[in-house]
Amino acid sequence: MDVLLKELSGIFKFFEDLFLGIQKLLQPPKAFSWQTLIYLSVFSWILSYFATDLIKTLIAFCGWLFLILGTIWYTTDDPLRVPGTFMPVGAVVTGFLLSVFAFGHGVQVITPRTLVIWPIIAALITAIPEFLEGTGTEAKAQIPKPEVRQKIIILVGCCMLLSCWIQFYFVLDKWLTEYPTLLADKDNFRHSTFVIKIESPSKVPQNGLMLLNEIQPLVEEQIASKPWSQVERWLLDAHQRVDKLGKRVVEKNMIKSGEQKLWRIEPRIFNNKSGYRLDILSIWAGPSANASKYYLKRSCQIEPVKDKNSTVAEITCDPYSKLIYGLPPARQ
Repeated sequence: MDVLLKELSGIFKFFEDLFLGIQKLLQPPKAFSWQTLIYLSVFSWILSYFATDLIKTLIAFCGWLFLILGTIWYTTDDPLRVPGTFMPVGAVVTGFLLSVFAFGHGVQVITPRTLVIWPIIAALITAIPEFLEGTGTEAKAQIPKPEVRQKIIILVGCCMLLSCWIQFYFVLDKWLTEYPTLLADKDNFRHSTFVIKIESPSKVPQNGLMLLNEIQPLVEEQIASKPWSQVERWLLDAHQRVDKLGKRVVEKNMIKSGEQKLWRIEPRIFNNKSGYRLDILSIWAGPSANASKYYLKRSCQIEPVKDKNSTVAEITCDPYSKLIYGLPPARQ
């Protein structure tokens, strides 16, 4: 019995020490401290969860205010510096919180604007104390010494440059999302520092290939098994017919794509010994690293064949498309 009581006493002592340790860690040393502000921010966010409308917004605003003030207080007590600069780590953390508070959108806390503005806010937070002299209510404005001003200008300039690079990344990423064909250029962005793609970019523009796949059965439908004389008249008017079909295919399949006005479909017709060769071209008219642009080509062979007492057309298209750099051949 004594052994059991001793073991229970040891267990209770363990939990008591654990509780006291947690209490010592979480309990503020005094009422007015940075811990109190952090706790008030957590308490405000919990209350805002149960509130609605304007009251919810007001309580959440107070939560952000307490969190930012508490973070500033904590990080300025014993500031660490970002290596190689005089910027406190606290300014970086506070700048992020201010950027999220100002430019976050509801559940989406981190937005492109949040990340772009973050370095500039951190630099300004670092620079502002250099223009103040004294502490508390006795602080007054001052002009920093020349060497300090130089450091501030360099720091703010570097942070602005960093913001520009971050903005450039988001602009480039938006372009490649709206115009994926840019990734298929032969001088593409595979070695770019700003374009991060897990998958390897396709060497063939997928939108151009899709357009050829869509228009091919439409062309075959108008030619296959039709009287040969009718097909020859169709070929004489092929440019207008294929242009019309191409516009319809582009409008139907690229209605939500930024590339809708940058692709066009044209035919090229050539005579050969057995009949005609119809080349269907999917031409990219958008930006390219190659000054002479590029296009995709799918060739179809059209030949006359005997069908009982008449001659009809037979069309056979290549199962693949060729990517050709340079200007397409002139229309005949």
